Amino acid sequence: MVAIGPTMVVIALMFIVRPVGGHRQVRPSDGTSFTIVYSVCLLLATYLMGVMLLEDLVDLSQSVTVLLTIILIIFLLVPIVIPVLLSFFSDDDETFYALLLPSPRKEEPTAPTSSEEQQEVILSEVEDEKPKDVDLLPASERQKRIAELQTRLFQAAAVGAVRVKRRKGPRRGEDFTLMQALIKADFWLLFFSLLLGSGSGLTVIDNLGQMSQSLGYKETHIFVSMISIWNFLGRIGGGYFSEIIVKDYAYPRAIALTIAQVLMAIGHFNFAMAWPGTMYIGTLLVGVGYGAHWAIVPAAASELFGVKNFGALYNFLTVANPAGSLVFSGVIASGIYDAEAAKQAQQRHSSTLLAMSKDGNGPDTRYPMGI
Repeated sequence: MVAIGPTMVVIALMFIVRPVGGHRQVRPSDGTSFTIVYSVCLLLATYLMGVMLLEDLVDLSQSVTVLLTIILIIFLLVPIVIPVLLSFFSDDDETFYALLLPSPRKEEPTAPTSSEEQQEVILSEVEDEKPKDVDLLPASERQKRIAELQTRLFQAAAVGAVRVKRRKGPRRGEDFTLMQALIKADFWLLFFSLLLGSGSGLTVIDNLGQMSQSLGYKETHIFVSMISIWNFLGRIGGGYFSEIIVKDYAYPRAIALTIAQVLMAIGHFNFAMAWPGTMYIGTLLVGVGYGAHWAIVPAAASELFGVKNFGALYNFLTVANPAGSLVFSGVIASGIYDAEAAKQAQQRHSSTLLAMSKDGNGPDTRYPMGI
């Protein structure tokens, strides 16, 4: 389903995709349309959560189930109405509004001129060449001394007396290629952070049915559906929350990623303790934290390494998802599960032999086997 479904959707819709002309296609109704779609998605998630809890607590009749399904289909069809209305019933005022917008200037991206590069490098050279006691001078005197030093460096660079050293490679926030990003510690820190977070989250998702059964829950599909809904809300809430952290409080976006992983750690701890109701709390925290990763990491990668080669950078980062699943689910969790299963099998075998010896139907345990 995962392999065929999205492929069929892409093939069916590829013929109606058209390039977007930037701000000349902006409509006054775009903000309202986005808010409506956003609200419908949140209502749909809330509705599914309520229906699942209702099914878990009450036995629903066939007619009630059909009614709930019809309401679900209506929720799914509501977002489709918006582009249909905008396509066939567009207002002339919106077209007039688009015509009033200034046309984009056709400017080819050019590399910075040599004078601009030289001025940027000269400013960095001033920081290296200025005496240490300059910072101790009054503000007016300090600015005067720095201006004199800057003038001398410009004159020396102009006549070739000073060879200005230019820093190799892009700076943080500029456009990186994949090879340039692979030698940066920030990139690998982001990669391993995603590996640990998504890998541990996938381990819970892969084994959630067995975990709920081991804790005595019969309807395991409820928790699988719940963690999917929390995953969706985490993707929406994680992106929105990280934007607030960056724009309103001027903190790095990685702070939001840290908060998401702390929530996941608390969720894993709840699963390990197996307290009453821990499945509900654990699925909430792990689902929200796991989903938030996939909203925060792309934005953080684009801010650190630019958007020119974002496709290659992001696809490399997504390798952390199956790699984390292989480490946590394929090696650690399965290894612990097999070791515990072998231990329990050995205990059952020993108890069976003990019971047989007491009944007189088994070998006499006072003597070694074979005697």
